[in-house]
Amino acid sequence: MDLLLLADPSRESIADYLERGECYIAENEAGKVIAVYVLLSTRPQTAELVNIAVCEEEQGKGIGKKLLLDAIQRARFKGYKTLEVGTGNSSIGQLAFYQKCGFRITSIDYDFFTRHYEEKIYENGIWCRDMIRLTLDLV
Repeated sequence: MDLLLLADPSRESIADYLERGECYIAENEAGKVIAVYVLLSTRPQTAELVNIAVCEEEQGKGIGKKLLLDAIQRARFKGYKTLEVGTGNSSIGQLAFYQKCGFRITSIDYDFFTRHYEEKIYENGIWCRDMIRLTLDLV
C-alpha cells in the first residue's frame, strides 16, 4: 500500500482499483517489494495502467521503465488493443516518461483531482487539478 500511495494519495481509490484490477510487483534480491503497478480492464480491448510506483531509494534506475514495458507486454498478451494511462497536469516527469515510451496525449479530464480528492494536491509547485490521459496503440 505504501508504494501505491506514492502514485495515488487516496486509499479509497486504490482499494477500488485493486479489487477490480491485477496488481504486479517487483522485488529486489532480498525479496523486498520495490515497485508495483496495477493493470485494469476498462472497456472491450482497452486496459488502463492505473498505478505505477517505484520506492524512492530505487527511483532513477530504470525500474519504472521495466515495469511499464512489462505492463505493455501483458496487455498485448491478454489481447488488448489499447493501453491507457492518466497522470496529473503537475506530473511533469511522468508526462515526459510516458511520451518517451510511445504514449500520446489523447484527452484532458478537467478538474478530475478536484472532483475526486478532498485535499488539494501540489506537485512541482503546481496545483494538480486535471487528469492528462495518454494512450498507446498495442497493435
